[in-house]
Amino acid sequence: MADLIPFDDRDGVIWYNGDLVPWRDCRPHVLSHGLHYASCVFEGERSYNGTIFKLREHSERLIESGRLLGFEIPYSAEEIDAACIETCKANGIIDGYVRPVAWRGSEMMAVSAQHTRIHVAVATWPWPSYFRPELREKGIDLKTSAWRRPAPDTAPTQSKAAGLYMICTLSKHAAEAEGFTDALMLDYRGQVAEATGANIFMAMGDGRLHTPTPDCFLDGITRRTVIALARARGIEVVERAILPEELAGATEVFLTGTAAEVTPVGRIDDLTFTPGAITRALIDGYEQEVGKV
Repeated sequence: MADLIPFDDRDGVIWYNGDLVPWRDCRPHVLSHGLHYASCVFEGERSYNGTIFKLREHSERLIESGRLLGFEIPYSAEEIDAACIETCKANGIIDGYVRPVAWRGSEMMAVSAQHTRIHVAVATWPWPSYFRPELREKGIDLKTSAWRRPAPDTAPTQSKAAGLYMICTLSKHAAEAEGFTDALMLDYRGQVAEATGANIFMAMGDGRLHTPTPDCFLDGITRRTVIALARARGIEVVERAILPEELAGATEVFLTGTAAEVTPVGRIDDLTFTPGAITRALIDGYEQEVGKV
């Protein structure tokens, strides 16, 4: 698309292995292990009014994701926090997106890569909304994907690892090709799991909020925040296994994520939903929590 600005050709700086370097000069080698073998982990964070929301939780999860992939990130959570804050300030980001990423370097080009250097970078850029505002009003459309989230004994499912998003890209592309906004991912058992980059919640008409147990996908930081907001408002939250056929009994459905924030769902396949009181209350509550209002 002619109007797209490539992410490798922008003004600004990126924090790269401890230094701020010009944006266009921040280039890992094409033979980096992380590119070929997916030995890469990352975080997605949002800055609101100059403050990165839940920054320490994100930094700690980045370190834990690296550990789950068998490598140690050579910076502490405090140092990663400082890098994120420094990069936002250097780029003048008040409201925007923050992307820390860590990956194995190019010292070894084989499956075995114990002696590769672990590189760390932080990039920041303006990003007002993941879904178009008009879609967030009426609710986005999801199509159930043919791909499934893997079992926890087949992949490091509790890490935010780049390789785990390959099927998310495939799923989202397939959904978009059919006119949907995003895809609903089932897990390896055929139970409801999440969307391609966000957790899912549903009100089932019993006054309670139901959400899948995150036993083979990320227990999102925004997910946990919204659960706390719901309980503080007297809304009971039930974490359990949810079968796809149960979606027909839902009265409201919404997604949660750093990029998605709290986004209503208006359709899943042939089922339709209307954003209601619970969804609206949690949208308002989340905006207050992050300082948007």
